[in-house]
Amino acid sequence: MKEIEIGKFIEQSGGFKSFVPNPFPPKDGFEFSPAILKKANEATRLSGKLDGITRLLPDAEFFLEMYLRKDAASSSQIEGTIATMVDAIEAEVKVSDKTPADVGDILHYIKALNYGGRRVTEDSFPMSLRLVRELHKELMQGARATHYPAPGEFRTSQNWIGGTSPGNARFVPPPVAEMQVSLGELEKFMHAEDTIPTVIKAGLIHAQFETIHPFLDGNGRTGRMLITFFLWWKKFLEKPVLFLSSYFKRHQQVYYDRLADYNSGKVSGWIDFFLEGVIEIANEAIDMIGKITVLREKDMAKIHTLGKRASESAIKVLPRLYGQPIVNVAVIQKWTGFTRAGAQYVIDRFIDRGILMLKDKGKKYGQSYVHKEYLDIFISND
Repeated sequence: MKEIEIGKFIEQSGGFKSFVPNPFPPKDGFEFSPAILKKANEATRLSGKLDGITRLLPDAEFFLEMYLRKDAASSSQIEGTIATMVDAIEAEVKVSDKTPADVGDILHYIKALNYGGRRVTEDSFPMSLRLVRELHKELMQGARATHYPAPGEFRTSQNWIGGTSPGNARFVPPPVAEMQVSLGELEKFMHAEDTIPTVIKAGLIHAQFETIHPFLDGNGRTGRMLITFFLWWKKFLEKPVLFLSSYFKRHQQVYYDRLADYNSGKVSGWIDFFLEGVIEIANEAIDMIGKITVLREKDMAKIHTLGKRASESAIKVLPRLYGQPIVNVAVIQKWTGFTRAGAQYVIDRFIDRGILMLKDKGKKYGQSYVHKEYLDIFISND
């Protein structure tokens, strides 16, 4: 694929150069090499396979809930958050008093993903700049802020990436007027009926959005959400099962380098990296589902060794552990309506069967319990 001039750096009145995108998409369109198209076909095939086997999971919604948390943690960590997926799970059900201060970054990301999911499915809301602003508002409203994020509002002033000012920044996105033009073109591109493979188009949308950088803060996280929502909206995915943040985090410097390459016209380098990510993450998720299926069968076999009454109670709890693998007595009470003693009895039976284990062995009060074998499936590749 030949290099395409995505834009150019133009001198501004403040004595710095900002990147001003050319009309998008390019007038002559995009041409993709046979190698790129072959990789796009493989990415599409594996995404479809993942989508299909996810729907066969008896507890698919719980898997998606966990997978969503995994992406939220990875995407937030790219931006410097220290808190982990486990911290987020604990914070959601308040089973720990040692929650990192920045766990809110992950919780807000989860909130934004859930909000976007409702908009796409329940409201049949289309991909649009309005949806982008709404996602950003959910992500940033009440969250920690580094650059006065103005939740849900496109910036009205110049921003920059790296450095202390536009003059010494690593990259300066377009000025406000040019930003607005570029956003309009990007929205039209999302809706355009063209011959670009959907999975490649998702990669182009993400790269162009990051180039425009329309918010004062939260651009990376918002842009990574757009990948999944675009694929879902286009019905490339029946379920939102493809999240690339853990891939971008694993190869963080290459991620930044390839986005920079995109701006310099090396679009194929970025698309190749993006498609590798889709393939890698789809394969990982397929493997995870296989492991979950085996574990679920093993857990059910353990439950069936209990007496009739005890197994009936346990079967109420076990599926919920696949969405919330860290619990305490209060959580089990909420799920079952049992007394405190009854909830503890259920937990003890799960411990006896090797499903749950005490999370903090040295803790005397307010103990929590973890389905570690299940949780490890999600964190083993991080």
